[in-house]
Amino acid sequence: MRYLLIVAFSIVGLSRVGAQTAPAPAAWQASLPAALARAQATRRPVLAVFSGSDWCKPCMMLKQEVFDQPEFVRYAQSRLVLARFDFPRNHKNQLPAAQTQLNEQAAAQLDAGGEFPLVVLLSPDGKVLAKSGYRAGGPAAYEAYLQPFLANK
Repeated sequence: MRYLLIVAFSIVGLSRVGAQTAPAPAAWQASLPAALARAQATRRPVLAVFSGSDWCKPCMMLKQEVFDQPEFVRYAQSRLVLARFDFPRNHKNQLPAAQTQLNEQAAAQLDAGGEFPLVVLLSPDGKVLAKSGYRAGGPAAYEAYLQPFLANK
C-alpha cells in the first residue's frame, strides 16, 4: 500500500511539472480593433496573420512549423499580441458570418492584395512595421526575423 501511494504521488507530481513547463496555447485575437486595443494597453506590437487554413499549403506549413510550436508560444506570450484572420474555402470550414466580416475588414486594411500567407507586424499604434509570408526554419528563424523590428518598435 505504501508503494502505491508513493507511485501515485510521483505521477501527480510529474504531471504538475509537465503542466508548468508547457506553455498555454497562444491566445489569438479575432478582431483587428480588439488586437490593437490590447496592443495599446500592453505596449506590445500586433502580429496579424492572414491565412487560408484549408487550401493554402504555405499557410498550413507556417501555422504548423511556427505558430503551433511551444517555442513560439513562449516567445509570443510576453512580446506580441497575436491576431489571426482566416479565409477557408471548403464549405465545412466556413466561419460564422460575423467572423468573416471581421476578417474581411482586417484584410481591407492590411491585405488588400489578398496575399496568403501574409504576416503583418504592427506597432501598438497600428503602424505597419513589417510584412512577411512563409519563412522556413521554424520558430527560431521566425523570432530572428522579427527581432530587429521588435527592437525598434
